[in-house]
Amino acid sequence: MKQTLGELMRMNRICRMVFATCLGSFILVIFYFQIMQRSPFVVDGCCRKGSRNALQELYNPLQLDPSGAAVLHQNRRDQVVDACRINNASSRKRRVLTPGDLKHLVVDEDHELIYCYVPKVACTNWKRVMMVLTGRGKYSDPMEIPSNQAHVPSNLKTLNQYSIAEINHRLKNYFKFLFVREPFERLVSAYRNKFTLKYNSSFHKRFGTRIIRRYRKNATQDALINGADVKFKEFIDYLVDPATQRDGPLNEHWQTVYQLCHPCHIHYDMVGKYETLEEDANYILQLVGVGDSLHFPSYAKSTRTTDAMTAQFFSNISTQQQVQLYKLYKMDFLMFNYSIPSYLRLD
Repeated sequence: MKQTLGELMRMNRICRMVFATCLGSFILVIFYFQIMQRSPFVVDGCCRKGSRNALQELYNPLQLDPSGAAVLHQNRRDQVVDACRINNASSRKRRVLTPGDLKHLVVDEDHELIYCYVPKVACTNWKRVMMVLTGRGKYSDPMEIPSNQAHVPSNLKTLNQYSIAEINHRLKNYFKFLFVREPFERLVSAYRNKFTLKYNSSFHKRFGTRIIRRYRKNATQDALINGADVKFKEFIDYLVDPATQRDGPLNEHWQTVYQLCHPCHIHYDMVGKYETLEEDANYILQLVGVGDSLHFPSYAKSTRTTDAMTAQFFSNISTQQQVQLYKLYKMDFLMFNYSIPSYLRLD
């Protein structure tokens, strides 16, 4: 009887152990699938995220960078800080950012990234790349995404859509970057794109008609109705007119980076430049951990606005207006270390 009771007790212990093992295995399987649902990049060959995020790779690299890129980007960050410090010391204006100021900051939760897009600084291709990063396998090649889809607001989430607490957390913990360009080249590029191409009729109607009505004497009825032939001189008249400032913020295509991305309020971990676009972009993708499978798209250099082209546009602008225009974009020149153009007359 005692032997039978002992055997029963042993069998009971064995059954409990088997049950506990099965239960533990079941819990591990459930946990595994939960993780897979939250992180599809574990199996996605395009955009796999490593255990280290971009902030760690930038500020605490496991290997020394022989290219010197880390030093270059530290110098760019320091330049922004120094320019902002000088500007804050000389300015009486103080402001606190609101969520409405953050609509240009695109968020990628999977890779803990924030990208502030600046129109006319390769922002279409950067939005395409962000759609690949946030698409969870939906896209693999940025150039498969039509350009108009890159600008559909619902395709990317921006920081202004979060609560204050969520905004602060992401600004503190996510890798933040932007791309900038020589301010007057960007301005001429915006003019060429929005006022000299026939397909941009919405800009002609919205801004062209207003500009022609204000600054063109003896304008034809067709010009007043369609606004399709705005001259660069008229565009500059519009920009430096105090009435334009009173109308509200400038359109994003010619608004300053200082006002679009607020680099004196937000610490950007990397400032990329249009002049070194592909190197800077692919360096970021390497920091993110996707550089082996995702590359920044090349762009058509033959159509870009150059310094020589910009100088030609500015040749018919008066010295007074050149001074006014430089004052408008001065912080962009200072923060991002762009020299005063040789063609500019500021005396």
